[in-house]
Amino acid sequence: MLSVKRLFETIRSAVRYKLLALVLFPILLVMPIALLLAFYWGKQFSYEQLYIKVNTDLSVAHDVFNRLHEDYLNRLARLAESHPFYVALASNDVESIKQQITILKNTTDFDYLNILDADGNLMIGDAAEYDRVSGLLQAAGRGNPSVGIEIFDQQRLAAEDIKLAQKIVLPLVATERAKPTLRKIEDRGMVIRAIYPAKDAKGKVVCLLDGGVLLNSNFGFVDTIRDLVYGPGSLPEGSIGTVTVFLDDVRITTNVAMYQGERALGTRVSNEVREHVLERGDIWINSAFVVNDWYISAYEPILDINDDRVGMLYAGYLEAPFRLAFWRTLAVLILLFIGLMLLSAWLSIKGAKTIFKPIEAMSAVISATREGRQERIGPLASTDEIGELSRELDVMLDLLQQRSEQIQEWAAQLELKVAERTAELEHKNVDLRKTIDVLRKTRQQLVQTEKMAALGELTAGVAHEINNPAQVILGNLDVVIQTLAEQVDPVSEEVELIVQQVYRIQEIINNLLQYARPGEYAGYLKQTQVNSVINNAVRLLQHMRRTFSFELELDLEAKRSVRINEQDLEQVLVNLLVNAIHATDGEQGKICIRSRDWGDKGVVILIKDNGSGMDQDQISRVFNPFYTTKQQGEGTGLGLSISYGLIRRYGGNITVESRPGAGAEFYVWLLSEPVLLTDEETISEQLHEIESVAAKVNF
Repeated sequence: MLSVKRLFETIRSAVRYKLLALVLFPILLVMPIALLLAFYWGKQFSYEQLYIKVNTDLSVAHDVFNRLHEDYLNRLARLAESHPFYVALASNDVESIKQQITILKNTTDFDYLNILDADGNLMIGDAAEYDRVSGLLQAAGRGNPSVGIEIFDQQRLAAEDIKLAQKIVLPLVATERAKPTLRKIEDRGMVIRAIYPAKDAKGKVVCLLDGGVLLNSNFGFVDTIRDLVYGPGSLPEGSIGTVTVFLDDVRITTNVAMYQGERALGTRVSNEVREHVLERGDIWINSAFVVNDWYISAYEPILDINDDRVGMLYAGYLEAPFRLAFWRTLAVLILLFIGLMLLSAWLSIKGAKTIFKPIEAMSAVISATREGRQERIGPLASTDEIGELSRELDVMLDLLQQRSEQIQEWAAQLELKVAERTAELEHKNVDLRKTIDVLRKTRQQLVQTEKMAALGELTAGVAHEINNPAQVILGNLDVVIQTLAEQVDPVSEEVELIVQQVYRIQEIINNLLQYARPGEYAGYLKQTQVNSVINNAVRLLQHMRRTFSFELELDLEAKRSVRINEQDLEQVLVNLLVNAIHATDGEQGKICIRSRDWGDKGVVILIKDNGSGMDQDQISRVFNPFYTTKQQGEGTGLGLSISYGLIRRYGGNITVESRPGAGAEFYVWLLSEPVLLTDEETISEQLHEIESVAAKVNF
């Protein structure tokens, strides 16, 4: 029992001061949370109250705005229903009517006041003749008093009063956070237009009283609303209540002040508010940046007589005083919190010196280790758990230093090996990509060659079998014609048609044989100037201009000659040009023919059109026999295939580049000294050679 008591006392003497550190835990945890909650709840509650107030202010401003509409209509009603006006109207006393209108205009806010007939034509007034038809006028013509917002341009206001047209011209002021615009001025006017029908004793509409109040630069209008909404005592000291009327997103009348007390006319609302109110038609209740400061703001759309959103009504007050009061309260709470923290920390640290000293020593060693310096705690007088921990820390640091040196050595070796392997892989990847690309193109060439060879054999057999019966038919027709003599005249047209069709069959057979054995039909080789052949091919196609409208551009800069039969090259060029003309069938057809030297190898010819182009599937099949992109009946699909076979026989090549909607580019590669290409090796070599020099040909 005694030994247990002694052990308990030893433990208590070693840790009793250390337990004081636990006092800081609730302070450091609870106090910040309480402070954050007070900040959050206080801000939420305060701003909710501010938003509720500004929402109420906007409702009051809205009611005042609508009440002013009705006031203007009531003033017209009092005049229209007064006895003097009725008498003057009944007796057609124009001077009396003008005098009464002038008195009403001078004693009210009306910027213009006219007398119109039921159809909207001017009867009495100083305004110029102008089309005043609107929804309000039509309703008033039916006997219904009407009032609403209308947007007038300068010409419309000038018809009422030239001064009004000059008054609305408002330069736009660059405003922070506003939507970017190219407009420099606002030259439209927002008008409260009231129309009241005057009736005779039978209830028939005799005339219409048409009055308008221009809101642009109408400071009395917004000041009246402000005084009603933000009367004395409605806001704390330092806050400012403001009311604004917007035309679109431009302030046309406001008591929001810019620098030096000038009203912020011509400034614009922030883009965020504009999208929310004008574009979506919602009401904005939130903080908003107004000209040069933040305001607790409320915006609502202003609708014209057609229910279109033409502007905004704004009510709000300066946020800074409320924000300042809130931050002052928060500062007091923070200072109180800091004071309590310092007091608690001082008491706790003073009672826990035996813990701090070893911990500070360990902290210094850990910081030095993090910075790369080798330091140790060394011997300590403390024999408690913290002292033991510090000694174990020294042992652990020694072990970590040893392991770190080993890891650094291994990492250096690993990085060197990784760099070597990476370089090898990159080199192999480059070689592999090049090999795959060449193999793909070689495979396409071999597939095309195999197709031509297989189809050539089949075509030669078919052509031979068809040619013999065709010759028999022609021979027998000659016998029939000679035998019948004059008796053949009644069917001469039919006989001639048969002969023509047989010759057409022979022509088709010759084309098939030319496709099957283009080498046998290739002419003798001689040095040929490519540019002259191009010009001849172009002249052969001039007749097509009667059917097709196209523009032809020649850019011939090739200097070298090539060994090829001129008729074969001319046939290839004619085939390509005819295809290009058909592809550009339209009013804006354009074909470009260019020739360039292909280094010291030969000549490259480019035939480019701005037609409909081809996708990758069409490009892969464009040289296939009997494949055509033309409409049914417009081609046999042998032209490009025969052209490809002829050029390949002379050791050259035809390549194509195209995209849908971007036209097509056909390249004809011709060798100065042709080489017969019959096996895979020569095909691969030529493909590689064309790719290596194609980038050097400047088109």
